[in-house]
Amino acid sequence: MLLQVQGLTKRYGTRAVLSDVTFGVRTGEVLGLIGPNGAGKTTLFECLAGLLPADSGEVAPGGERKEILFYLPDGVRPWAEQRVDWVLALFEGLYGRRRDGLADALRLGPLLRSRVGSLSKGELKRVMLALALLSPHPLLLLDEPFDGLDFRQTRDVMDLLRTYPQERGQTLFLSIHQLTDAARVCDRLVLLSDGRVAGEGTLDELRRSAGLSEGGLEEVFLALT
Repeated sequence: MLLQVQGLTKRYGTRAVLSDVTFGVRTGEVLGLIGPNGAGKTTLFECLAGLLPADSGEVAPGGERKEILFYLPDGVRPWAEQRVDWVLALFEGLYGRRRDGLADALRLGPLLRSRVGSLSKGELKRVMLALALLSPHPLLLLDEPFDGLDFRQTRDVMDLLRTYPQERGQTLFLSIHQLTDAARVCDRLVLLSDGRVAGEGTLDELRRSAGLSEGGLEEVFLALT
């Protein structure tokens, strides 16, 4: 197990945003964190990344997390005045890795001379995904990696996430609110509803937990929540 979360709880005043969250991340998998907006997905990622302190619970390993995981928040826009090519080169130099194939796979060629601050939501998302994939960390936490992408771009990014990190020995943990996207790209799923884990496993395992013989992820999620 690459990461084990046990009993993680986060409160804001009397409101519990996360309640006794328990699950594991297995080495080499694409794990999906699934839930509607407001379910606590971003809060969970921020607690795992150490940006927010949890009120209780354990994450193992603990002190080594900064060496293990790279967290890409949704909507972040760093170095707004710098050009895309400069930002990519910065990460290449920082981590000693090259962007071979990434620029083509994410269709970044036309954007290289553009300033980060001028990019559309979808363009920015593709640039930030490239930065995350340039990192050498064993575990990548990607918050809403398909948000802002059109259908074709989503398909291309799914193909990239299914191959590029695994070839480099990396594990993906993706926060996704679109159930169709999650079912297509993830090996296993953690279902989060109102800050609680409603289920964990493959789609077939979740179907059995829900007492369903068939049905997609939407039906399973509704049955378990």
